[in-house]
Amino acid sequence: MAEERQGLTVPEERIMTKIVILREEKVILDVHLAELYGVETRALKQAVRRNLERFPEDFMFQLSDNEVDTVVSQNVIPHRKYLGGATPFAFTETGVAMLSSVLKSPAAIEMNIAIMRTFVALRKLSVNYQEVMRIVQEMRGQYDAQFEEVFRLLEHLVNPPQPHRQMIGFKATGE
Repeated sequence: MAEERQGLTVPEERIMTKIVILREEKVILDVHLAELYGVETRALKQAVRRNLERFPEDFMFQLSDNEVDTVVSQNVIPHRKYLGGATPFAFTETGVAMLSSVLKSPAAIEMNIAIMRTFVALRKLSVNYQEVMRIVQEMRGQYDAQFEEVFRLLEHLVNPPQPHRQMIGFKATGE
């Protein structure tokens, strides 16, 4: 699934590499969104600041110093200087959707659609993963009893029970 922007192909994989998890949310940093939209980070932030009422905390948040260090250490960004001295904004899926009402250029709208499709694809993958894990757990419970029986039979083959043997030899009287 690739989207076209001003003659450039933007593959879903490229967008996925920009999505990180912070505060237990999948987010994209402003610097990466600006890159994808083909605008300066400064211009994107300026448009957002003019419309802050559209971006509550669950749509967008500013990273703490610790979060910036985490993002740098995970190689999401090469170093702090990459941010241009400003603390970045992180946009959740709903925040990215809201950006389409702030950035109105055709290129921004097309890129926004591609990003939203990528978020949806990630959500579907997550649901599929959870379903697979549920099935594996069910199978584990189902097959644990069967494997237990197999191991019991193998143990019986390796160490068969000793049959009762009649003792031979002299018996003392009174026994």
